[in-house]
Amino acid sequence: MTARHVPGAPGWMRPLPGTGLTVSAVALGGGPLGSMPDLFGQEVSPERGISTVRAALHSDVRFVDTSNGYSGGESERRVGAALTAAGGVPDGVVVATKVDPDGADYSGERVRRSVDESRARLGMDHLPLVHLHDPEFHEFDDLTGPGGAVEALVELREQGVVGAIGLAGGRVQEMARYLALGVFDVLLVHNRWTLVDRSAGALVAEARSRGMGVLNAAVYGGGILAHQHGGPTTYGYRPAPGAVLAAVARMRDVCAAHGTDLGTAALQFSLRDERFAATIVGMSRPERVAQTLATAAVPLPDDLFAELETLVPPSACWLDAPFDA
Repeated sequence: MTARHVPGAPGWMRPLPGTGLTVSAVALGGGPLGSMPDLFGQEVSPERGISTVRAALHSDVRFVDTSNGYSGGESERRVGAALTAAGGVPDGVVVATKVDPDGADYSGERVRRSVDESRARLGMDHLPLVHLHDPEFHEFDDLTGPGGAVEALVELREQGVVGAIGLAGGRVQEMARYLALGVFDVLLVHNRWTLVDRSAGALVAEARSRGMGVLNAAVYGGGILAHQHGGPTTYGYRPAPGAVLAAVARMRDVCAAHGTDLGTAALQFSLRDERFAATIVGMSRPERVAQTLATAAVPLPDDLFAELETLVPPSACWLDAPFDA
């Protein structure tokens, strides 16, 4: 196994297929930055959020992922404040964001407003990568029809307002419908390719066959895979099935027997997968940046992952049932 997932090693920086961009193996995920205590279980002050982004900008993390809708735009504001303090986007850093609806409004006009809002908050005239965010919660025909969100995002790319456009969402059956449109450059999946859930397998394969870049987020499943002891009993923002809880317990024992912990294995499970250009890790404390990079660098044996693979829960326990893309 090569060390391409080790910060600073050859391969740590890699191309994001379909975009012309170069990204780091670990991306700073901006979900927790803007303070979403109902989802992440803690308040995050503006100072702490901004300091977290600044810590990332002074590290081997060269990729920041945020969204218009995170905390009503607060995540983008804090990223923008850190960028301003840095004198603008540092050389070699990629900042990606996502368009989000305004309530039920996910029209093409709303997408254009979302992009304008993001540009203002981030202090960036040009956005190199913008994802269509969580379209599965809206009507496919509305978003893909004339004057809809997809058409607007494609037009913004053609006009050069944004660079590449991506598809970022959850339920793989719905994501497959959007992927089949053939207009997106990047796929972002979350919670669906982890130690205990492989729902996104066919979707990732389809994206790769189209020459798209693929990003993997929420590799801790909302926290259950981040802890060697204790932690939540939910997976992907919902109660975890008994088989998943049992698998997590057994995986913890296996990790301990190999001299490591579940969180380290969960992160490296994604980092070691060469299909993913980057693994997006949500962070809300400055010290988490260095901790995450240290976790990425821990030497782990291939035998550990082979043993963990035998403990993956059955597909009926995954967030989404398997399907053929």
